[in-house]
Amino acid sequence: MNTKPVNQKSLQIGGIHFILILGAIIMVTPFIWMFLTSVKTLGESTAIPPVLFPKAFQWSNYAKVFVNLPFFTFYWNTLITTLVKVIGQLIICSLAAYAFARIAFPGRHFFFILMLSVLMVPGQVFLIPQYMIMKDLGWLNSLTALIVPGLFSAFGTFLLRQFFMTLPNELEEAAKLDGCNQFRIYWQIMMPLAKSGMIALAIFTMLWSWNDLMWPLIVNSSPDKMVLSAGIAFLEGEHKTNYTIIMAGSMMAILPMIVIFFVFQRSFIQGIAFTGSKS
Repeated sequence: MNTKPVNQKSLQIGGIHFILILGAIIMVTPFIWMFLTSVKTLGESTAIPPVLFPKAFQWSNYAKVFVNLPFFTFYWNTLITTLVKVIGQLIICSLAAYAFARIAFPGRHFFFILMLSVLMVPGQVFLIPQYMIMKDLGWLNSLTALIVPGLFSAFGTFLLRQFFMTLPNELEEAAKLDGCNQFRIYWQIMMPLAKSGMIALAIFTMLWSWNDLMWPLIVNSSPDKMVLSAGIAFLEGEHKTNYTIIMAGSMMAILPMIVIFFVFQRSFIQGIAFTGSKS
């Protein structure tokens, strides 16, 4: 009597797994192709029809990256700018999010909607005004110009605001009865409970900062102040491009982000899952 429902459920589970496996293959394929290209010869990387596997793995392509670029300098600049942006967003966005979620003040909803409207504007619109500000401040060709515009984001504030709204009001009321002020409630009670949301925002900010290309190309022209994304882009020649070296550099550039995601993926998924569960 129960054979049909069981078979139907098994088919549904099998179909879901098939779709997930297919999606995983589609997403992983570019990374596999990038790795295989990074260990090919230049002729194999541009061959038609494409050569999938190299005849011999050219590990020397990774050493050539350091010959063609000040790769360690790019790595250090990227690491510094990313860490400062992450810390800045976690502090500033969490403060703004807590205020919008837990503190009643005149015009709270209006200012929140006004802030969210920034998300509707393409980021390219802000490039020229931001460049002019950096120029007037004398911050061109400096890490400061890369860091300051990324210390706050409307998305980060929205993400943490939705997370703070899921926390029970009883915790805040009990803390007030014990004599805690607003900042102490935010720092000692709300922040530890918002750990998953903070990790999710940190990973989002890391990925955005690590992969940002347009702004570093515009605001910096000095090799000493370039980050990985802009530095690797200079490997593309005007008349000839060595794709093997570009892919080797790209592989070394994305490795830290892959490691960080796998280490914190559980907290990242929890942060996204819990965000917005209460309106």
